[in-house]
Amino acid sequence: MGFLKKFFNDVFQEEETTKAKRVGGSTSSSFERLSEDELEAHLGVQRYGSFRLTEAVRPSFDLQVIPEQGFRHDVYHDEEAKSNVPVIMASASAEVLFELFMELIDPLGTELDVVLETSHSREGGGHTDLYREHIDTPVLMSTLWGYEELLTNDGCTGIAVLNPAIPQEVQFDEHKLLIVYGNPLDEFERIFESYGIYRHDGIKFITEAEHVHSSSDTYCQQFDELKVDLGMDGIFG
Repeated sequence: MGFLKKFFNDVFQEEETTKAKRVGGSTSSSFERLSEDELEAHLGVQRYGSFRLTEAVRPSFDLQVIPEQGFRHDVYHDEEAKSNVPVIMASASAEVLFELFMELIDPLGTELDVVLETSHSREGGGHTDLYREHIDTPVLMSTLWGYEELLTNDGCTGIAVLNPAIPQEVQFDEHKLLIVYGNPLDEFERIFESYGIYRHDGIKFITEAEHVHSSSDTYCQQFDELKVDLGMDGIFG
């Protein structure tokens, strides 16, 4: 893992400590036998066809999954409630990603709950969730616009916005995937399609293969500032 840390420093031109984590089901990695030049070149690739990645995550060197734009339907099984919840999972190019996320929040209502997810201090894996209830939607959206850079490019920060009364939830996760839970989902589909993102049942997402995350001390500090601005003082999960 040391060579990955070094190379994220080189690729993203960070002067502070930058950390990377590898996620995959196997013990072997497509990165293990690469030269530094090969690794630097791979991590420096920002575009695959018309799809542009943020700085938060990169796919495996052997491109087990090639990033692309689109959404598919899925089902989340809620063990506690013994029910199935319809889900839309989507991947959007960096040019439209954050604006799209903000537009997906609008149908949720005028007062929402927010969950911030962080893995900044979890070197061994896992993450911490911070919860804030009952925030006015205009206040929330104004705050989030001020942290667009963090939320878009930090591979150790995720956020979920929900209305428990509906219930519906929009998640913008560490991999910069957009995930919508609830029923009905028709309005969210229309929003995706208005951004040129269409249903593709066979699409594979970067989470379904080996990949690396990027973060930095700067993003960790900004996360702490966002936490304060949202008035978060509770740990959830």
